[in-house]
Amino acid sequence: MIEVRDLSKRYGNTTAVDGLSFTVRPGRVTGFLGPNGAGKSTTMRMMLDLDRPTSGRVLIDGDRYRRLPDPLRRVGALLEARAVHAGRSVYDTLRWPARGNRIPEARVREVLELVGLAGVARKRAGSLSLGMAQRLGIAGALLGDPPVLLFDEPVNGLDAEGILWIRTLMKDLAAEGRTVFVSSHLMSEMALTAEHLVVIGRGRLLADTTVGEFIEAHSQACVRIRTPEPERMRAALVAAGVRVERAADGALEAYGTRAAAVGELAAAQGLTVHEVSARQASLEEAFMRLTGEAGDHRAGGAR
Repeated sequence: MIEVRDLSKRYGNTTAVDGLSFTVRPGRVTGFLGPNGAGKSTTMRMMLDLDRPTSGRVLIDGDRYRRLPDPLRRVGALLEARAVHAGRSVYDTLRWPARGNRIPEARVREVLELVGLAGVARKRAGSLSLGMAQRLGIAGALLGDPPVLLFDEPVNGLDAEGILWIRTLMKDLAAEGRTVFVSSHLMSEMALTAEHLVVIGRGRLLADTTVGEFIEAHSQACVRIRTPEPERMRAALVAAGVRVERAADGALEAYGTRAAAVGELAAAQGLTVHEVSARQASLEEAFMRLTGEAGDHRAGGAR
């Protein structure tokens, strides 16, 4: 479990993280969302004691990261896949931290097999493609078989097969009872991967809730209508106090009403309709509705 309590970080006059508090619980994938500059990476760096908080604290299973014995056996993290010694082999990139954390060398071979890099174990890390470097970073996070895992933009550089692989891996790790915390700007991936969300803007907490509750709370009900009489349908809806917009394909979209109510209105007005269906709001729509323009929630250059 990760506990973030009253966490703040200032760089001169710039506040990157501002009184942030939340808990990341085991057994589920928790997505960490926010516009660029919201303070996500700064927060994750403070979790790992790479940046020192101005105030507040982060506890991992009840202790500070710097106090953890054999930290790779307790916490695995992917923050920057390219932050490796370019001249070392893929194998040695993992072998040296394994030795320093009393991890058996057999585990190096095991995680390389798991991430699909066993065949390039002797290649220099600096020669890897972005996608392969990302897989190496994921292997490093998994090296100590830790109960707590942090991933910052884990799908960067991965192809469609790789994205499906990491999505499944994170869900499987959570299902094993691990704490999985993942930052991403890809809303479609978070909708498929995360069960819970922590959303920040300007370094402040905006939401801490399930994906379903977040979408419901920050999106408008919308009913999609296809009819050969769009102007009459629009007029009837507007007269009933419903906001109506025209979709790109010519269908009408009615906001703030239910599909049953639209059907009843059409029947009462003698209107022909070919489709009346409730449109499911997306995580991206809910996110944009909450945060508005990304620039409104930037934290003075922090990420």
